[in-house]
Amino acid sequence: MYQLQVEDMTCGHCVSAVTRAVQAVDAAAKVEVDLASKTVRIDSATELAPLKAAIVDAGFPVASAN
Repeated sequence: MYQLQVEDMTCGHCVSAVTRAVQAVDAAAKVEVDLASKTVRIDSATELAPLKAAIVDAGFPVASAN
């Protein structure tokens, strides 16, 4: 389970875009987005780096990850 602080998410479209980006890397990933706190929780067996890169490539800067 990873938790990322993701900037620039403001609406449902952002949630969908982030979710699609993560699931393009790992189709089985479970993604939870909280717009209020700008956090994304990802349950995936995939390494963090490609998941993080997919979110950044989708246009959403990742401020921190753990």
